[in-house]
Amino acid sequence: MDSVMITSLGLDVAKAKIDCALLLKNKVKSKVFANNPEGFNNLLAWLAKHGVSRVHACCEATTYSEAIAVFLHERGHVVSVVNPARISAYAQAHLSRAKTDALDARLIARFCERECPDPWAPPPAEERLLLALLRDLQNLQAMQQAESYRLATAHALVRERIERHLAFLAHEIGQVKKAIAQHIDQNDNLRGRRDLLDSVPGLGENTIPWLIAYLSDGGRFGGAKRAAAFFGLCPKPHQSGTSVRGKAHIAKTGHADMRHVLFMPAMVAYSRCKAFAPFVQRLKASGKPPKVIIVALMRKLVAIAQAILKSGKPFDTGLHNA
Repeated sequence: MDSVMITSLGLDVAKAKIDCALLLKNKVKSKVFANNPEGFNNLLAWLAKHGVSRVHACCEATTYSEAIAVFLHERGHVVSVVNPARISAYAQAHLSRAKTDALDARLIARFCERECPDPWAPPPAEERLLLALLRDLQNLQAMQQAESYRLATAHALVRERIERHLAFLAHEIGQVKKAIAQHIDQNDNLRGRRDLLDSVPGLGENTIPWLIAYLSDGGRFGGAKRAAAFFGLCPKPHQSGTSVRGKAHIAKTGHADMRHVLFMPAMVAYSRCKAFAPFVQRLKASGKPPKVIIVALMRKLVAIAQAILKSGKPFDTGLHNA
């Protein structure tokens, strides 16, 4: 980040509005803008009114914050998109007792000023579109599952409507899957990454697009441990003193998308992939239960995908076992 001091701007982003808190020398200026292009331009005009040409804007990583983050980044401002758990922990550390959108924006601005979170850069447009398609597919599949559950116990007069809805959802799911495949095929970078990941045993068409969307070219996180942490796959020991020896769990402080998507490939790797058999046997010999081994395989798949995308070389079973 530049050594020149820039003004901190806290953004509490909701679906329809953005609460903003601008830290000036001895005061905080607050304003609410619509979460749409017109509101973004009004935000820039408000900054100019206060004589601010460049800000370090900070917001939580949510579905609603992406548009304003991209907008500010493209106009030369420094933007940080942080895990909501960090903001929550910061609020607890400062004994924040009240919670409103305006106060949250001030809290985020103070966090930005004191913690100087790392600058964020938006993924390339083709990766953003891929992730949007994948989330759309995920939502459609969730609706399909919910309607399937309802169908089993629905009244006879309602079943016909549910069946029509299920047929519609099946058609839309097929269309989105086709759009995802076509989007990857039509982009050289995405197609090359798909072919690399397709060399990994256990990974298939349901998992590979998600890995491409989140891991990019393998350089986004800088290392496999940071990627695993982003997906909430890091172990979380529970120990204190000499008497507390709780059972360790995964942290889950990260995106649940990949934990959901990686579960089935890890199951396949656990039961049917020869390439991972030595790893599985080693963990079994050390007394690890199946669930722990499956989570370890999820982390391993992330690490392998990260390394393959970064090196540009396909999976090599011999090198992996060595």
